[in-house]
Amino acid sequence: MTRILFICLGNICRSPMAEYVFKDIITKKGIQNQFIIKSAATSNEEIGNGMHYGTRKKLDEMGIQYGRHIARKMTIQDYNNYDYLIGMEESNVRNILRIVGQDEENKIFRLLDFSNNPRDIADPWYTENFDKTYEDIIEGCEGLLQYILKKEYN
Repeated sequence: MTRILFICLGNICRSPMAEYVFKDIITKKGIQNQFIIKSAATSNEEIGNGMHYGTRKKLDEMGIQYGRHIARKMTIQDYNNYDYLIGMEESNVRNILRIVGQDEENKIFRLLDFSNNPRDIADPWYTENFDKTYEDIIEGCEGLLQYILKKEYN
């Protein structure tokens, strides 16, 4: 069982989008039972709130199912409970490290570190470009899955 926690600043835009995109990808491949996928925030700003309407709209447009999402803040215990802690941008990674301390097990990455063009995923809260965010998240999720399957199942 591979456990992944997607993480962004508020857990209302990018990290829930990545959570549900990744769940969609693995469900279509019939391997959903091999994973636990969740998302969280590094800040308290949106705790208790649902997904941003732009994220819901984009997931609906793409036919990706999602549940009733409630933003939560990641905890130090998440480091022990997940195999991968995946931030959306470098500032998320810094904030994750502030919460958990050191990354002795090399579990913390940016999502697009698994792409051919490692980079940050811009926050659509500010850019309002949920299409670009979705494209980046698809690219990262596909790369992450390839990495995991190659590493853990070969």
